[in-house]
Amino acid sequence: MQNWKTLERRTILKHSKFLRVEEHTIELPDGRVIPHWPWIILPEYVNVLVLTEDGEYLCFRQTKYAVEGTSLAPVGGYLEPGEDPLETAQRELLEETGYRAAEWVDLGHYPVDGNRGAGLAHFYLARGGRPVARPDADDLEEQELLLLSRAEVEEALAAGQFKLLPWAALVALALRVAPE
Repeated sequence: MQNWKTLERRTILKHSKFLRVEEHTIELPDGRVIPHWPWIILPEYVNVLVLTEDGEYLCFRQTKYAVEGTSLAPVGGYLEPGEDPLETAQRELLEETGYRAAEWVDLGHYPVDGNRGAGLAHFYLARGGRPVARPDADDLEEQELLLLSRAEVEEALAAGQFKLLPWAALVALALRVAPE
């Protein structure tokens, strides 16, 4: 199989550092050319599921603008320009929860939308989390930090309580490699 080729690109919207939209002209492997292909550029981000020294999982109960009601959520945030994804994950964990972790498991990085871009997600499992400081988050959402057992996280995942696809994917991947 061959990849699609980008023949031309132009920016049609530069809203902020959080959103840019391009229009691409692409060529398919069979030679067909498609003009006006929308491409969405969002910042890369990290999501982290944290397993504490006591064997509990850190999660937030929070609201999000695009989600009805509350959702369970992992630690997460955007990469700063030039920042390494693991550094971002460690920074976000400390800022949002006041925790540090002894061991970090890279669970991979994934494009959000295979045909339109929409950012790149970096997933981590942080093991051996322990509190070292007070949280210092600048998050816009109202949120509550929870400590959940593995069974509670598994039940929440099965019940759809992680309401964003990247969060549910992270939790499922992390539970596969986390000790029982």
